[in-house]
Amino acid sequence: MLIQRYNKNPILTKDDVPYPVATVHNAGVVKYKDKYIMIFRSHRLNGRSILGKAESDDGFHFTVAKEPFMLPSEDEKFKEYEEYGIEDPRIIELDGEYLITYSAYSRNGVRIGLAKTTDFSTIQRVSLITEADYRNVVIFPEKFNGLYARLDRPHSEISPWSIWISYSPDLIYWGESKLIMKPMQYHWDEMKIGPGAPPIKTSRGWLSIYHGVFPTMDGSVYRLGLALHYLDDPSIIIAVCDEWILQPEEPYEITGYVHNVVFTCGAVPEDDGTVKIYWGGADTVMCVGTANLEELVDHCLKNRRSPK
Repeated sequence: MLIQRYNKNPILTKDDVPYPVATVHNAGVVKYKDKYIMIFRSHRLNGRSILGKAESDDGFHFTVAKEPFMLPSEDEKFKEYEEYGIEDPRIIELDGEYLITYSAYSRNGVRIGLAKTTDFSTIQRVSLITEADYRNVVIFPEKFNGLYARLDRPHSEISPWSIWISYSPDLIYWGESKLIMKPMQYHWDEMKIGPGAPPIKTSRGWLSIYHGVFPTMDGSVYRLGLALHYLDDPSIIIAVCDEWILQPEEPYEITGYVHNVVFTCGAVPEDDGTVKIYWGGADTVMCVGTANLEELVDHCLKNRRSPK
């Protein structure tokens, strides 16, 4: 198996949280001062989502902070668009700051918010960087020709739930958008796809771990797959892996708030060539597994298909 599940999964559940929540899932994870910082989504007992924080020395054993990390904003600029909750954070480090993208839900649809921090103690909202309806925005941890780049997933009736790339000079104004990857009919990701963890730089390209969804007679199944982007121009996809790399198999992934889901928002590359991949199981618990980065790239290249 390409991804080795940690034998003590799940690594975080609602019982580990010192305030009332129904779930712990879909977390961004990054290293900060030799610690792993996890920003996770939880449903409150009213069904709306907030973001919590947990820390770990080894990436497996996490301790949750006593208070939530981010709540829906009361600032007039954001309040209307975060009314129904904030969800599914992704984190990158760039130019000495940690950038956090998150989904903001309201009666106006879902938009993407951008926040930043330097210490994971204070947090500053920057802007709402999309209109409705967007989800799953991940920013590359490197600039291209002086521009920030992101992968995103707008919804369109013509080309539903596909992955696009956009660029920005300042993290606020985005453009030069291009569709780069579509679901493939009657494949494991035929219903919809979306960026997962922020892309990881390797010697052979940017490795993107994305989620794909397949509709069945018993509901949808969320799995994880791979794509490889050119180093100098991430709008060009070298390969999309034809096979999934992780699917719901364990009880905590098959049954929960939403059945049959593995969903990643974070992966941490290590100095030894491995990567820790974090995923929400059944929208209920947090899990982790390890893989070899070069083996993931090899698998993507050897089992490639067209991105569109």
